Amino acid sequence: MIKTLSQLAPALNATYPTRYSHFTTAQTAPFICYIDNGEENFHADNTILVEGTLVNIELYTKNKDLAAERKIKDLFKQNEVPYEKGPTIFVESEGLFLTTFSIKLI
Repeated sequence: MIKTLSQLAPALNATYPTRYSHFTTAQTAPFICYIDNGEENFHADNTILVEGTLVNIELYTKNKDLAAERKIKDLFKQNEVPYEKGPTIFVESEGLFLTTFSIKLI
């Protein structure tokens, strides 16, 4: 199971080249960037009971790539990580398609 950012990175890197935030050199698609998107905690009685880290995983591809998306979905399912998938958009300045997955690590 993936529960932390330090566990997420190698799992994603086993699918496609992966870096936190950005690469420092040009990459050939497909590749992944992920970033901590804050926290969403569960609390009651003025106490945080469960801390959750929100993470966006950005999959960059040359074309709309359903197989690459499936690979990421399968990774999440195998590791019991609930996810939401946003729409795929074309990033004109990069000439690449971007599909964002959102997860919460607890």
